[in-house]
Amino acid sequence: METPVNSGESWPDFDEAWARVRRMQAKLHLWATRDPGRVFNDLYNLVHEPAFLVHAWERVRGNKGGRSAGVDGISPIDLPRDGVNFLAALRLELKDRTFRPSPVRERLIPKPGTTRKRRLGIPTAADRVVQVALKLVLEPIFEADFQPVSHGFRPKHRAQDAIAEVHHFTTQRYVWVFEADIEACFDNIDHVALMDRVRRRVKDKRVLSLIKAFLKAGILSEDGMDRDTHTGTPQGGILSPLLANIALSILDDHFQKKWDTFGLGVDEKGAAQRRKRFRDRGGATCKLVRYADDCVPRTRPEVAM
Repeated sequence: METPVNSGESWPDFDEAWARVRRMQAKLHLWATRDPGRVFNDLYNLVHEPAFLVHAWERVRGNKGGRSAGVDGISPIDLPRDGVNFLAALRLELKDRTFRPSPVRERLIPKPGTTRKRRLGIPTAADRVVQVALKLVLEPIFEADFQPVSHGFRPKHRAQDAIAEVHHFTTQRYVWVFEADIEACFDNIDHVALMDRVRRRVKDKRVLSLIKAFLKAGILSEDGMDRDTHTGTPQGGILSPLLANIALSILDDHFQKKWDTFGLGVDEKGAAQRRKRFRDRGGATCKLVRYADDCVPRTRPEVAM
């Protein structure tokens, strides 16, 4: 990759950038895993670090949505492949803290099997790159905290893993199934509650301000009307699935904590404890499987008697 115009910095090529990002992500994940109470105070420099921006740009331009333009009318494939001057200007804005996210361009797309439509938000190319860079920094930290029952929008997790876990619980006599779906989850996420969850791990005010800026960026609807975003995180935003998982992790933690308080075993003693807790005190005795906002709590028939 060439050196940007009017810049003395040397930028890595795509392969070198990815290698550097992976090394840093491994460190972040290790630090977060070793110390569950660790709070990260200096992450912002990574967001605008050249390797993170270069790898973010490679992902954005190579994504199938690379032909879609945001409110500025510029799609990622409209820009030179190396993105060198584009990234240099974007990095300068981030370093100077003059970067401001643009409203997302809204498109309504049909929901399969229904007459309803789903809102899809299309960020600008610049916003997509910054969101990917943010995700590259934040994801390895929060992955250390996420419960294994969550399978949606996570590295090395697939919908098939959630299905396999449901099948596994069925073989263990967890045959009472309660299917749940959070209505308009991405539209209704409470910003205050979400940011409270983020602050459990991140104290860097620059990163927190950037996340809030994306949440409050607004929406340009299909009819050309500007709409403020007081709740929710736009579907289609690259950062949105991670933020949704952070918000919904409180559900996973709740079920796991309830389960841990009265024994993990599947032996007869553990089963007796679960029955007594359910019958005497009405405590939660379910095992949860979650894929994004689709949840499947399961329990045994003797527990639910």
